[in-house]
Amino acid sequence: MSDSIKHECGIALIRLRKPIEYYVEKYGTPMYGVNKLYLLMQKQHNRGQDGAGVASIKINAGPGMEYISRFRSVKTRAIDSIFGKIGKEFKKLKEENPAKDTSWVWENMPFLGDVYLGHLRYGTHGVNSVDNCHPMVRENNWRSRSLAVAGNFNMTNVDEQFHKLVALGQHPKHKTDTITVLEKIGHFLDEENQALFGYYKNDHSNVEITNLIEETLDLQRVLKRACKDFDGGYAMAGLTGYGASFVVRDPNGIRPAYYYMDDEVVVIASEKPAIKTAFDVEYSAIKEITPGHALIVDKAGNPELKQIMEPGERTSCSFERIYFSRGNDPEIYEERKNMGKLLCKQILQAVDYDLKNTVFSYIPNTAETSWLGMMKGIEDYLRAYRKKTILNQELSEEQLDEILQFKPRAEKLVIKDVKLRTFITDNDSRDDLVTHVYDTTYEVVKKGIDTLVVLDDSIVRGTTLEKSIIKMLDKLEPKKIIIVSCAPQIRYPDCYGIDMSRLKEFVAFRAMLGLLKDHNREHMLQEVYQKCSDAVGTPAFTETNYLKEIYDQFTADEISAKVSQIVKAADINAEVEVIYQRIEDLHQACPNHQGDWYFTGNYPTPGGTGVVNRAFMNYMENKGGRAY
Repeated sequence: MSDSIKHECGIALIRLRKPIEYYVEKYGTPMYGVNKLYLLMQKQHNRGQDGAGVASIKINAGPGMEYISRFRSVKTRAIDSIFGKIGKEFKKLKEENPAKDTSWVWENMPFLGDVYLGHLRYGTHGVNSVDNCHPMVRENNWRSRSLAVAGNFNMTNVDEQFHKLVALGQHPKHKTDTITVLEKIGHFLDEENQALFGYYKNDHSNVEITNLIEETLDLQRVLKRACKDFDGGYAMAGLTGYGASFVVRDPNGIRPAYYYMDDEVVVIASEKPAIKTAFDVEYSAIKEITPGHALIVDKAGNPELKQIMEPGERTSCSFERIYFSRGNDPEIYEERKNMGKLLCKQILQAVDYDLKNTVFSYIPNTAETSWLGMMKGIEDYLRAYRKKTILNQELSEEQLDEILQFKPRAEKLVIKDVKLRTFITDNDSRDDLVTHVYDTTYEVVKKGIDTLVVLDDSIVRGTTLEKSIIKMLDKLEPKKIIIVSCAPQIRYPDCYGIDMSRLKEFVAFRAMLGLLKDHNREHMLQEVYQKCSDAVGTPAFTETNYLKEIYDQFTADEISAKVSQIVKAADINAEVEVIYQRIEDLHQACPNHQGDWYFTGNYPTPGGTGVVNRAFMNYMENKGGRAY
């Protein structure tokens, strides 16, 4: 998308199901698991550039041997930094002890293990420091009480969860969803350990009890107790110190998680293509973790999908399909092409069917797939037009040649200058630089005649359009500029992983405010604010999205027209129009991914509804920060 927003983290988990000697013999290196984790993370780098972290567990490490290792980084190339460090450790060990066998290398190299967990971080709030990078670790001298957690999630009820930890007698160090999740799961892991210790203590020695606990501990029960009152979208991965691992997914399937298993490995990731590329397996062999379930791999390496919560209505995040996930997933590729194709009717109407004087382009590169679908839709229209014209009219040979040879005009108009950084903080100077973050291809537009149709993934804030893209396109001197969004209007906050919680940043919200002023209905703001205030502390606050009342005063087309006015600066000569995907067309393009709360305000969890009401109150009270 042309507007930069922070979003979705990525997870990667690998469980090796054979002894380390097996991988050395078959693949020629004890680094097989490390190398595969590196690939999984690199192939999901689209999901997080704020930082990265990895952890590993040695399942049968002896006393005195480090059994849990972790590396994290917030460097510009965090993945390379982490794995470069691991590679140097391995190289140094081999150079100093070339005659040592595989088992010695395994014992003496810290990160070499049986279970690996990787995380790619997009920080939705807080300082981007290494302390905020996953995996988060809760260590203990009893391996069965140690825990490492990493996830792609946001919780809407952090305050509630925090107070529950306090009520349990804990003293949490931080009030964040990551720490809360770690401590909540850790608490019930401790309780499960204690119950098993009590059960075995009269008949076994402590050493025997430790082994029995690791063999019999019920992670399904731990996760059921820990997750029962989580409210949010999540795919959470965890490693226990004794080697069992898990990935648990929220009941609505908001955040994605996929897995593959064979007799050598169990692998889990946020995206299918990462697994496909790293392990060269068929797409049909890659499965989705069922919402409300956890894929649990026990100490022996046996995987099983187990229900943790009752699955709810499936509302998988549609933004994953529009933008966040990589487009080389075959399903996402087709969905994005369909998004572009379904926009054609609105586009043709906007250009008054004058394709001769219309140039089609896209921005940014991630919109290219949808652009291909859009061009296919335009070609389909032309095919039908040619057929109708030829059948219904007597045409000269020259006219027939012109109709048959005509093709829609497609050009690469917009180019992002990745080397340019808008590092200047002075607003006037920075705005001038923003104009030049993108560049364009000159002398392909008929001045004063052509209409430019530029496709974008989504339009969130509209500031890049206003300050950069439209100004740049206007220099080409077209008659009209049409910006087309593959996503519908973003009206409401997200609270399940995307950093979109401040209403005033949404151009659709600003358009709605402008329409209220135009129609002398600004009093509605105070009325709806009062309803939110009255509902605080009651069930209604998490049951009713009061902001909908204001949006319902206007049609989608009216809001789009107002957005067009907002993003057109005073010095723009061309006519400007903004077109958004219709919600029903998005659902048609992505039939299995109906999560649309940022467009419709229909949140899948009570916490989400509470967030939108709190976000509106924050706006009215002129408060910054996120609403959860």
